[in-house]
Amino acid sequence: MTAATFLETLQGRRLAYHKSDGSGPTIVFLGGLKSDMEGTKAVCLEEWARARGQRYLRFDYSGHGESSGAFTDGCIGDWHQDTVAAVSELTQGPLIVVGSSMGGWQALLLAGVMPERIAGMVTIAAAPDFTEDGYWASFSDEQKQALETDGHVELPSDYMEPYVITKRMIEDGRQRLVLRSPLSLPFPVRFLQGTADTAVSVDTAVRLLEHANGPDMRLLLVKDADHRFSDGPCLGLIKDAVREVMGAD
Repeated sequence: MTAATFLETLQGRRLAYHKSDGSGPTIVFLGGLKSDMEGTKAVCLEEWARARGQRYLRFDYSGHGESSGAFTDGCIGDWHQDTVAAVSELTQGPLIVVGSSMGGWQALLLAGVMPERIAGMVTIAAAPDFTEDGYWASFSDEQKQALETDGHVELPSDYMEPYVITKRMIEDGRQRLVLRSPLSLPFPVRFLQGTADTAVSVDTAVRLLEHANGPDMRLLLVKDADHRFSDGPCLGLIKDAVREVMGAD
């Protein structure tokens, strides 16, 4: 495994990344909350892009993987800054943005600041506005009070160790919501969603499809696929979706 390269951002964060040269639009993989760029989907897509001779970028948000900082110090806005920095400094030309879970929210935020560069988008169990509609909406009065008094709460996960959710993450997330105002996606988009996903519901996927505006949007529901969406058939569907939004064979 090759060593990561690092990007110093204007905010003083040090982001680890792997970048492949080639031709065509750059495929950029945006990972999920507490995931890193060594995940199955990120690495599989990199291998696929290299085999095609295509540009590819995967990186770790601050507080994730090999990048600087602690997860508990971060928030949606910080990771949006990281995404913009990585894309602006490490890529040129058109982008195919692939966002998984929280990375789906990041992909939508990126579309809001540089739509002219995005040639296509694929999301996998996209989780827009999850800090508000998932976490805050489900918190008990005791958990909301703990946010005020302790500054954080711990939530169990079906996929890894408990998440530590901070008051800052909740408050910052409210400034980044994308389902409360018009959401324009003026390029081909494919939303992928498993029906057995216990982290992001099918209802969320349908809400995103219905809310966004664009000329070419489709939602693919995969029966019994879970949130990881990383077995062989699911990985094949991701590649197919990337090919579709690129208009490639």
